[in-house]
Amino acid sequence: MQIKLIIFDLDGTLVDSSLDLCNSINHAIKPYGVLPLSIEETISLIGEGVTRLMEKVALKYSIPMSELKAMLSRFLAFYEEHLLDNTVLYPGVRETLESLRSINKVVVSNKRTASSIKILKGLGIYDYFSFVLGSDALPEKKPSPMPVFHAMKELGAAKHETIIVGDSTYDIDAGRAAGITTVALTCGYRPAEKLAGADFLINSIAELPDVLVKIEKKKP
Repeated sequence: MQIKLIIFDLDGTLVDSSLDLCNSINHAIKPYGVLPLSIEETISLIGEGVTRLMEKVALKYSIPMSELKAMLSRFLAFYEEHLLDNTVLYPGVRETLESLRSINKVVVSNKRTASSIKILKGLGIYDYFSFVLGSDALPEKKPSPMPVFHAMKELGAAKHETIIVGDSTYDIDAGRAAGITTVALTCGYRPAEKLAGADFLINSIAELPDVLVKIEKKKP
């Protein structure tokens, strides 16, 4: 049985967006006179969507939650203008997507849909995907399996014909909850020990085609 659908995460999987996210957070918190976040601190906070990100930043700096709406507005306005300043594809992404052109592919991200599409188009890989589901596309986002089930339904793929590829526990948990095979990238934003629950671990997206061969050999 062949794999018919690959679901990809975006940040930390296809693209390294950490510097642009870091700069946008620091713009959002500048009025409060706090020390700027480092890229490493930013990476430790991202993954659950921008609203939750701002909540965690507010908690970190003891900024009143009454300021959350203003922080979020400053972040979004700045990020929209700067989300492609430093964001780049990870090595091997374009070549791997090209090699998998015959398989349906979608992006499921906890970044908002419009921002995700803008990045994919700006980096020249949008056309590889059937569609993009951001955090605002459905009532629930990863680690909920809802986006996974939606993608499978839209593209007519069964559980055993679908895999999810990501760099975080949110991707693994969403995939496991949906009953599909999970592939975790150790070169993204989370260390390998955090990804032990995945069915497969890979160090580079260039390893994905070989993993697909292994998965297909195990399928009924």
